[in-house]
Amino acid sequence: QVQLAESGGGLVQAGGSLKLSCVDSGRSFSRNTMGWFRQAPGKEREFVAGITWSGGSTLYADSVKARFTISRDNAKDTVFLQMNSLKPEDTAAYYCAASTRYSPSSLQERYDYWGRGTRVTVSS
Repeated sequence: QVQLAESGGGLVQAGGSLKLSCVDSGRSFSRNTMGWFRQAPGKEREFVAGITWSGGSTLYADSVKARFTISRDNAKDTVFLQMNSLKPEDTAAYYCAASTRYSPSSLQERYDYWGRGTRVTVSS
């Protein structure tokens, strides 16, 4: 059973950095493709980044390319999202998600399990 828990959110000034973590307390983390999504107030949830089970392939939304980096540590059942050069428009609740499919996808319906989210606020 996959159980995801995000952490690392908080308040940061524009231009700053945050690193989000998501731990899977289930027993199948290393076999899952992982993704990060976010939902800003009043907006729909959107894809941020995804990574294959091996970490060998990643996918990013255009809005975060070159600023965010997704990575994983299968030994620790954890996926990370390093966020640099943060902008006020990055303010959102960030969710990690797990997929049993091989490749990461920007489509929410391709992910089978979701965490409860961690909130990121970027002040201008």
